[in-house]
Amino acid sequence: MQVEQEIGLQLSDIDSAGNLVELFLKRADARGSRPFLGARIGGQWKTQSWREVADKVCVLAENLRGLGLEPGDRVMLVSENRPEWCIADLAIMAAGCITVPAYVTNTERDHQHILDDSGARAVIVSTEKLSVPLIPAIMRSGHAEHLIPIDGIRHFQGGQVSCHPWAKMIEGDAAAARQAVEARIAGIARSDTACIIYTSGTGGSPRGVMQHHGAILCNVAGAAEVLAEDFGLGDDERFLSFLPLSHAYEHTGGQYLPIACGAEIYFSEGLEKLASNIEDTRPTVMVVVPRLFEVLRTRIMNQIEKQGKVPNYLMTRALQIASQPRKRLRDRPADLVIEKLLRPKIRAKFGGRIKAMVSGGAPLNPEVGNFFEAMGLTMLQGYGQTEAGPVISCNRPKAGIKMDTVGPPLKGVEVKIAEDGEILCRGELVMHGYWQNKAETERALKDGWLHTGDIGHLDEKGRIVITDRKKDMIVNDKGDNVAPQKVEGMLTLQPEIAQAMVSGDKRPYLVGLIVPDAEWALEWAKANGEKFDLKALQDLPAFRSAVRAAVDRTNQDLSVIEKVRQFAFADEPFTTDNEEMTPSLKIRRHKIRERYGARMDGLYKG
Repeated sequence: MQVEQEIGLQLSDIDSAGNLVELFLKRADARGSRPFLGARIGGQWKTQSWREVADKVCVLAENLRGLGLEPGDRVMLVSENRPEWCIADLAIMAAGCITVPAYVTNTERDHQHILDDSGARAVIVSTEKLSVPLIPAIMRSGHAEHLIPIDGIRHFQGGQVSCHPWAKMIEGDAAAARQAVEARIAGIARSDTACIIYTSGTGGSPRGVMQHHGAILCNVAGAAEVLAEDFGLGDDERFLSFLPLSHAYEHTGGQYLPIACGAEIYFSEGLEKLASNIEDTRPTVMVVVPRLFEVLRTRIMNQIEKQGKVPNYLMTRALQIASQPRKRLRDRPADLVIEKLLRPKIRAKFGGRIKAMVSGGAPLNPEVGNFFEAMGLTMLQGYGQTEAGPVISCNRPKAGIKMDTVGPPLKGVEVKIAEDGEILCRGELVMHGYWQNKAETERALKDGWLHTGDIGHLDEKGRIVITDRKKDMIVNDKGDNVAPQKVEGMLTLQPEIAQAMVSGDKRPYLVGLIVPDAEWALEWAKANGEKFDLKALQDLPAFRSAVRAAVDRTNQDLSVIEKVRQFAFADEPFTTDNEEMTPSLKIRRHKIRERYGARMDGLYKG
């Protein structure tokens, strides 16, 4: 009880914080030598304390000022998730500057667009590998004057660009630096710009969203309230950071939310090692995207399937019980058996301490959410966008979790539905506009309301129900509206299908582009005496028929206008490398159409 009271008092000061750096330093003073940032180095998990990180933040901030950077100058940050990302971000703001995060998957052209648009005077980059597409962009752009490599760069002839090793930039008098930082941040207001986050762009060039300190603090206050009231916050909360910190969702939910909660942040080593990282670090909260949940669900189901009749029966019964709108007395004996024999094994795969997993960034298929609930893991679906800090709403147990909704608006967020069904929101969380883009700002912000571009409605309990993206809505030749994300989400629940995109605007029916699941295809090849070559398998009538059966199963649960009548195979998976997925794992429709448009149009012939 005492710990919860202390946490409650701690969270109450988020609303009164003047800026993000002030809140961080307050937490650092309170937590002192307690662990804060953790990373796996040399095969061992190592941590830095709150005090150590605060010292580095202040010293780096003063050294940035020593380079001649002034209030409002932009500093680009190119790095994978690691402790230095957090330190750099806070230090840039502590110097009175503005952080400009960039995705590690960016091409040279992407980097140059951000450098040219933001006019960044300095760039922090983590590794030599990430500097390869970055340095030519810096040279061509001509804006940046300083480059700060974290791990070092062997060969760099910068011309007008000075190179400053990270190790030197975090050296200095911490006490004097702290005094200087405190004096400076006293003049930074909640309305001042904290960062410019370039939207990953499912279409067109990325635009720079100006997020002010208050927008992120408003988000953090609302999210912290959900965690504290619905789950209780203890003295040992731990977040595992996996999504790119350059994405607004992770930046706010995976960095500043744990800072506000006085929690530890451990940085994942990547998708391949995520499962073992979860078991190692035993997080209490995870912020993830739907695609990751879909992958984890498939892996868990495959593992249970191979364990025999009893585990399979228990999983089936767990899903049946979870699908009931109300708990039934007759299900209680089976539920007790499931709770004893199945759920502990599943929870152990997530470290055994998970309080909540929060999904955002794209719509979550209700079937995926219900699966994790059935397995004894609390799943919260959130909703938002970069322009709103980015969290607008989140499901919470006290309001009643309903998986086909994204919950009620957070504290401090006002939501209304426009006449055409568009979701509008208002509050401190809303951006002040797009950097140097007045036309787009005026299109998105009208009379203080952010026009989200999403279609939806509020249910009887005030929870937001999203139908689809306004711009992604398919309108067939009869004028019927079809939400493609719903259909695509249902297709990818089939074990045969890894990814899918549907099309059908101004057409008589939907067609699909399918990426077969590689693990399923390998098993199919073995069972049918074929060599495993995914491209060659797609030419086999029997293989196509097996995938057709998966599409037909999906069609059984879809309305007439949503059914996928024909499909074609993609040449390869949609990835960030081929620019067919955003770094937050959403498909980039315009890119896929550019490549496969003729193939999909051909499905309507004959």
